[in-house]
Amino acid sequence: MGNFFPRWSNWLPLKLAIAVVFIAFGVSVGVAYYFTPKYTRVGYEPTQPVPFSHQIHAGQLALDCRYCHSFAENSGHSNVPTNQTCFNCHGQGKGGIRAASPKLELVQKANESGQSIPWVKVHKAPDYVYFNHSAHLNRGISCVSCHGKINEMEVVRHDQPQSMGWCLDCHREPEKNLRPLEFVTNLNYKAGDLKRADFYQGLLDKKVAAKDIANVIGGEGAKADDLGQLIALAEKTYGKEVTQTEVGTQLKKHWQIQPPESCTACHR
Repeated sequence: MGNFFPRWSNWLPLKLAIAVVFIAFGVSVGVAYYFTPKYTRVGYEPTQPVPFSHQIHAGQLALDCRYCHSFAENSGHSNVPTNQTCFNCHGQGKGGIRAASPKLELVQKANESGQSIPWVKVHKAPDYVYFNHSAHLNRGISCVSCHGKINEMEVVRHDQPQSMGWCLDCHREPEKNLRPLEFVTNLNYKAGDLKRADFYQGLLDKKVAAKDIANVIGGEGAKADDLGQLIALAEKTYGKEVTQTEVGTQLKKHWQIQPPESCTACHR
């Protein structure tokens, strides 16, 4: 009786074993890359062509983020500052701040030549991801929520994962990051620093009914008719100090913040 299987099939088990090994290796490499900070870029800290210190400018000097990133509130993209932005302080001949410093040589040359300083981009969303800076800033999401304590960084680094799961965590519970608009670029803001009376008075001034504020504090059925009663109810619920939950839940409710969680929110 002849062989039922052709001769080449003798090698089939070995070929399958080799294929399994290569597939397992590929999966391991993929997991090691895409499931680690190397992929999310956490800790990425490139050397910039000009040694610009955020610790000095945003920290010691308390420059508002919007002085350099002037489109962040009005555009989907936050702009890289132009040469002129740097030159406003460090130019103007001998009158400029440390205009003769060797560290600013590239700034001076760029201004003379008209060419842009080749800043190295630290944060970059993939091309298939839609992210709108102005939509977040104008609804109380601070720079620090995504970029970390920039005012404490000598060299800017990639502070947060900014992965899909990380974004969805915020979309599902935005109250953990919301703050009053006047504190969006205050990188040292803490909810506990707010005065409770000022916070609730601000809501009342925006025509939010006291009973609606009370319902957020104490649930349906909670009652308060004026600022004093609101403060008393809040102290009973949250304690003496203002909390992030207290601020965030009020802003989420009365600003009608309902971040989308579907794929089409970011993939367009």
